[in-house]
Amino acid sequence: MVINDNNKPKVVSLFSGCGGLDLGFHLEGYDTVWANDFSEWACQSFANYFGNVIVHGDITQINPYQDKNIPECDLVLGGFPCQDFSIIWKQPGLNGKRGGLFRHFAEFVDAKKPKAFVAENVKGLLTANKGKAIDVIIKDFETIAPGYVVKPHLYNFAEYGVPQFRERVLIVGIRKDTGFNFVHPKPICGPSTDKPYFTAGEALEGVEAVPFNNEPLGCKEKTRQMLELIPEGGNFTDIPKDSPLYVKGMISHVYRRINRNEPAKTIIAAGGGGTWGYHYPEPRPLTNRERARLQSFPDDFVFSGNITEVRRQIGNAVPPEGVRLVARRLMPLFIGEYEPVDLEKEFEELKKLSVQERLERINNEME
Repeated sequence: MVINDNNKPKVVSLFSGCGGLDLGFHLEGYDTVWANDFSEWACQSFANYFGNVIVHGDITQINPYQDKNIPECDLVLGGFPCQDFSIIWKQPGLNGKRGGLFRHFAEFVDAKKPKAFVAENVKGLLTANKGKAIDVIIKDFETIAPGYVVKPHLYNFAEYGVPQFRERVLIVGIRKDTGFNFVHPKPICGPSTDKPYFTAGEALEGVEAVPFNNEPLGCKEKTRQMLELIPEGGNFTDIPKDSPLYVKGMISHVYRRINRNEPAKTIIAAGGGGTWGYHYPEPRPLTNRERARLQSFPDDFVFSGNITEVRRQIGNAVPPEGVRLVARRLMPLFIGEYEPVDLEKEFEELKKLSVQERLERINNEME
């Protein structure tokens, strides 16, 4: 499907970070015309690839109803901050300082009335506040006039070509007057398909030749000795408890080494000692470029900032390869190549379902 520049769907991007979600859509023919993020370094990384369409600033201080610098758009994208919903840490959910930021995303949808929106968040969103968070979020989106058909689905991006096991919720909303019947795409690789996973070993082939964001990290001799005791794919629990090098860890990421024959475990943005992700067979932390490869970023995507800042950007990002099928599945809506259906019936049926029933229905209709 060839789309000229004038016909590319126009995207407004929120909580954009370095641009992983935008990149997945960009590679499928979309054009981000305005973006926003609170992190100055993430904005610079975004601008390195997409140009000066991103505004550095606090979204709570931006009024999408009145700001004339924000263009009209076909699609609103964004991954509202996930820390308050993550299953790794405690979950304040909607009560957290960041949990309520999704409502600013909803304001942009209300102000711009795009044909569709895609919101990304962590798996923990489905259980935050004992399941009330996702219920409130769905209802808030549904009530935006003229009404949006809201379809959340939990993706494991390893099943969509990313060399990393990474579970994230994608909430797709379709303006019901468009009559576009969106269906989430089925996995394209892994046990439920005839195509194997893209492995960490395959992803890291030739990475040493990449000149950008590939600086080696310092590694203490004690850490090297610990890593020597951990097998391929193992973590801190593999260090014998009677060893003087034994450490206690809270999460499985601590001193986790990659397994070259399967996707990597989830790349995270920050954390204490031992959470960088570690190479195998070399006893060392992964470089940021290796982490970017495992997040499916192309080698010409250059991140700005120091090593710790770049780590944060990569770990917070949406793997671009993981959302390309969703972008492709949405494209007919924007170029008009679909048979409209009456979405009012589905809209009303979904509203009557519990969140779990909604998720099951959406999962059963995947194709």
